[in-house]
Amino acid sequence: MSLRLKLMLSLIVLAVGATLAIGVASYTTTRHELEQTVDRSLDSASRRLDGPNTPQVPGRPNRPGTFEQILVQRLTPDGSIAEAPESGELPVTAADLEVASSSDPDAKSRHNVEIDGELFRVLTVRAGNGGGALMLARSLDEVQRSLDSILHSTLWAVSVVAIVSAFVGWLIARQVTRRLTRLTLAAGLVASSGRLDVEVPVDGADESGKLGRAFAGMLQSLQRSKREQHQLVQDASHELRTPLTSLRTNVAVLQRGFERLPPEARAQLLADLDSETRELTDLVNELVELATEARDDEPMQPVRLVDVVDRAAERARRRFSRDVEVRADASLIDGRPGALERAVQNLIDNACKFAPIGPIEVTVLNSAVTVRDHGPGLVEADIPHLFDRFYRSVQMRGMPGSGLGLAIVKSVAEAHGGSVFARNADGGGAELGIQLNRSA
Repeated sequence: MSLRLKLMLSLIVLAVGATLAIGVASYTTTRHELEQTVDRSLDSASRRLDGPNTPQVPGRPNRPGTFEQILVQRLTPDGSIAEAPESGELPVTAADLEVASSSDPDAKSRHNVEIDGELFRVLTVRAGNGGGALMLARSLDEVQRSLDSILHSTLWAVSVVAIVSAFVGWLIARQVTRRLTRLTLAAGLVASSGRLDVEVPVDGADESGKLGRAFAGMLQSLQRSKREQHQLVQDASHELRTPLTSLRTNVAVLQRGFERLPPEARAQLLADLDSETRELTDLVNELVELATEARDDEPMQPVRLVDVVDRAAERARRRFSRDVEVRADASLIDGRPGALERAVQNLIDNACKFAPIGPIEVTVLNSAVTVRDHGPGLVEADIPHLFDRFYRSVQMRGMPGSGLGLAIVKSVAEAHGGSVFARNADGGGAELGIQLNRSA
C-alpha cells in the first residue's frame, strides 16, 4: 500500500470516526433527554390526578416538544382494573400489582410496554383516594421518530464526511507525497545514471522539504568529493611525471653503459636514483593516505599532545640533526595517536626543510600545536593556499617534497574536528599549527 493511500485512508477513518462519535453521543443524549421529558410529564400528570373518576386525561395542546395525550388506568388494591382508557386496557405487570397493594404512599414503578405495536412509557403510582394504583401511559412514538431522525441524519453525515474526507485526504496526500515522489525519481536517476547534478525538490518547510534539502546537500557533498577525487588524480599524475621522467632518464644512462662512467658520475647517478625513488615512495604513500583515509581505522582514545609532540620532535632531531625545542602543557584530547603524530611530524619536517637555520620551536597550549621556525617567513599571498594539495610557493618549488605534507595535516585536523593556521611570527619566521578540541 502506497503512502498516499495510507494517508488518505487514515484521514477518512479519523473523519468518519469523529462523525460517528458525535452522532452516537447526540443520539444517546437526546434519547436520555426525551425519556426524562416523558417521565417528567407523567410525574406531573400523576400529581394532578387526585380524583377517582378520571380514566383518561387529554394532553396539552400539540406544540413542539410535547405529546398528544396521557392514558390513565385505575387499579384496585387487589390488582383488578377499576377504570380503563377508552382505547383499551393497559397491560398490568407484577410491578404494577406490587404498587397497587403497597401501603407506601410514595410507591411507584416505571416500565415500557408495547400496545398494538406501539411502545408506551408507563408510570404506576399509589392512588391517594381509596387505595390501589394509578397507571399513566404515554406513547414513545414521537421519541422514536426523533431518534430515527437523528440516526438518519448521522448516517447521512457519515456518508457525506466519508466522501469529503476522501477527496480532501487525496489532495493532502498528493501534496505531502508530491515532493517524496520527485525525490524518489531523483534518487532513481542518480542510481541509474550516476549523475549527481539532478534536480531535487527543496521547497517546503515540512519534513519532506527538509528531507529534500538534506538529499540535495548529500548530492552536493558527493559531487564535491568526486571533483576532489578527480583533482587529486590529475594533480597526482602531474606530480608523478617529474620523478618518473628522472628515473627513466637515469635508467637510460645505465643502459648505455654504467661501467664507462667516471666514478663521480656513477656516484651522482646512484644518488639521484636513490633520491628519486625515496621521493616517489613518499609521494605514493601520501597519496594512498589521502585517497583511502586509512588513518580512520585507528580507534579514538584519550591522547596527551605532549607525548605525540615529543615522539615527532625526537624523530626530526635524528633525521635532520636540528635543534627542536618542545614546550607543552598537559592538553588532553580524544583522537587517533598515529594520525596526530603524522600531522605534527609533517609540520616539524616542513619547518626543517624550508628554514635551514635556527631552532624549531614546538609549543602545545590549550589543545593547539604551534611549530615555529626562524626562516624567511611566509609570503602573504601563499598563506591561504599552504594547506592545499600539491601547492608550492614560487620560492620553494625547487625544494624536495611531494606538496602533500600540509594537506595531510589539514585532513587530520578536520577529522578531529579541528582546524589549521599559518602566519608570520613576531620577530621573523613562520608559525604553522593545528587547533584541536579539548577532551570532554
